[in-house]
Amino acid sequence: MGKKKQLKDKLKRAEDGIANLLHGTAEAAGASAEDALIKGKDQDAAAAAAATAAGASEESPSRSHSDSSRKRSIPHDEDDSGGWQVVNRPSKKTKKLPKPGKSYPAITFSPSCRLNAKINVSNLRDLVTYIFADGPGPQWVAVSHRPHFRKIVALMVPGLEEAMFRRDVDFAAFNEPRDTSEPRVLTSPDDYYPRPLEHDKLPGVLHPFADIFTHLWPVRAPGDDRHGKMHSPLNAFLTVPLSKEKTGQKGGVKPAAEPSGWKNQRTPITEMLATVEDFESNGYLVHPAHLTPAQRERFVLPEGWVATRVDRLEDGEVPEAEIEKGSVTAGREVLALDCEMCMTGENEFSLTRISIVNWAGDTVMDELVKPDKPIVDYVTRFSGITEEMLAPVTTTLRDIQHKLLDLLHPRTILLGHSLESDTKAIQITHPFIVDTSILYPHPRGPPLKSALKWLAQKYLSRDIQKGGAQGHNSIEDARTCLDLVKQKCEKGKLWGTSDASGENLFRRLARAGVSYKAQGGQAAVGGLEVGKTSAAIDWGEPSRGAGAGATYQLGCKSDEDVTRNVIRAVQGDPDGLEIRGGGVDFVWARMRELEALQGWWNKNRVDMASSDGGPPTDASNAPDASDVDLPGASDLERALARLTERIRRIHAALPPCTAFVVFSGSGDPRDMSRLQQMHAQWRKEYNTPGKKWDELSVKWTDVEEQELKRAVQKARSGIGFISVK
Repeated sequence: MGKKKQLKDKLKRAEDGIANLLHGTAEAAGASAEDALIKGKDQDAAAAAAATAAGASEESPSRSHSDSSRKRSIPHDEDDSGGWQVVNRPSKKTKKLPKPGKSYPAITFSPSCRLNAKINVSNLRDLVTYIFADGPGPQWVAVSHRPHFRKIVALMVPGLEEAMFRRDVDFAAFNEPRDTSEPRVLTSPDDYYPRPLEHDKLPGVLHPFADIFTHLWPVRAPGDDRHGKMHSPLNAFLTVPLSKEKTGQKGGVKPAAEPSGWKNQRTPITEMLATVEDFESNGYLVHPAHLTPAQRERFVLPEGWVATRVDRLEDGEVPEAEIEKGSVTAGREVLALDCEMCMTGENEFSLTRISIVNWAGDTVMDELVKPDKPIVDYVTRFSGITEEMLAPVTTTLRDIQHKLLDLLHPRTILLGHSLESDTKAIQITHPFIVDTSILYPHPRGPPLKSALKWLAQKYLSRDIQKGGAQGHNSIEDARTCLDLVKQKCEKGKLWGTSDASGENLFRRLARAGVSYKAQGGQAAVGGLEVGKTSAAIDWGEPSRGAGAGATYQLGCKSDEDVTRNVIRAVQGDPDGLEIRGGGVDFVWARMRELEALQGWWNKNRVDMASSDGGPPTDASNAPDASDVDLPGASDLERALARLTERIRRIHAALPPCTAFVVFSGSGDPRDMSRLQQMHAQWRKEYNTPGKKWDELSVKWTDVEEQELKRAVQKARSGIGFISVK
């Protein structure tokens, strides 16, 4: 009994000692906080000391800090003679990582799952917002223990194709011309189901994919098969639909709302001018001022047409000294035009009314016009023109042309909606055009165009064209176009485009990110809203595009740069001076070496001011740390070997509980691009007045139309991979 009592006394003394130690530490830290406040020193130091007190009272002194919770001292201004420092450390202990099999996060696919379509690029984006923000739950995979995800890394690799993942693939002949009837996509019989990845069914250079991922997912890029278009997979991934809010409106057109974080950017109207490419793709007759001297010598106006008196585009420029400060018209005269037409033959329209208003909305011209040919249909329900109205009219198209040649000088900007129809009716060409159908593009892309009535309802909350049987009012339509352009000038070039119809993914995560108790947050149920940090990593300057919304933008010159920066963003800088210790929550990156080697790079965008300038000439052959010794291998096989090595390194650097997504974005777009260029050339020639069918250099029949649709389907067939480390 004596020994038992002695043992109990020793245990009691030990417990009392530990309690006194903790109590003393808390009191000392509390005193430090109180002293800091009394002395009037830095309040941050007091808060830090108070946090230390709270931590000391809750945590064992023997706990080990993770890399993400190491304290870092930040020196104060030099004139602070007290030598105070701010010590940054989490106010709550970081939760322990769950062990695999027990509360460990997972993204799994069940073979018994009933899929009836391919997943879209937007589904991959929604997976990110579901885990980290307020996105909808996925129906194509099961996400387990969502609160335990620590990071997400999404890697876009254009150039990857499903056909590369065939065991007997010949990489040397992979890009050689081939029979287009041979299937390139291998998943069957249900091409929307994921394909299991197994070593013995993959070429050797792609074995690391089977080590990291369980399935290859067919992923469909956004687009419009009917009109032969593929939309940007990058925009689809980095743009999130606006959050649905309850409104009292039950139907009709919903008024446009500013996306969260939207900032107006006042823009002069001169930046809205249609380009030569816009002229050609929208059926305008190009003005001689747009042509080179050699082209101008060969240029002949179609019969009956006139060109405004503008010799050079530079003649329209206004000296800076003559421009009123802040003026969106940039010293130019702006005239809005709208015309009404009647039918003078089968599929032939002639001018019957022309209306022009100035920047103030005042009427400059409003005249009825007598067509040269007899009218077969007044189409009053649209034009508002009746036989009685035109009976006394003697003004001809030539009279209108002469008046316009005097009215439209080099500093005049002519604006309207689908203005190519009006200029064809007037048979006039002017180099300075602003077209609201181009400024406010159709959500599904060209050749579709939004109706002026719809644009007025959505952006101006205005109902127009309510004349019923009396038709349209061309003055009203002209003023509506004017107001749409004014709104665009006030809000910026992105207003009214697809970029304005959604929210930047990085900004959404920063605004609506969720932190759970399992991640060290305070909320156990439902999560606590907290900003998620992010990084955009790409060739060139990510800050030029959607990457501007990320916390950090890291520009690269090669895929090796991308690899190093992804690892850096995930882990953080050792000193924490730029990227905080522990790294960011979400990383999006793009590798482009394979895209350049495959010839998928969109060469039409290389010279655009907003583009990254295109691939370096040595992009596919530059040696780096990822080079693998493959004697006799083709350039494509070597590029794939480098890619898989980089993906392996990134995966190895990821911390536990990190979701890893790799996706191509699209399939092979080369045939689609070639046929789209053919179609654009055909449309340009077909819309040229006076040009006959047999004079066209490009033929476009149902054969080419069907070929384009097949090419678009191939271009939209991408792939993706998903795993959790």
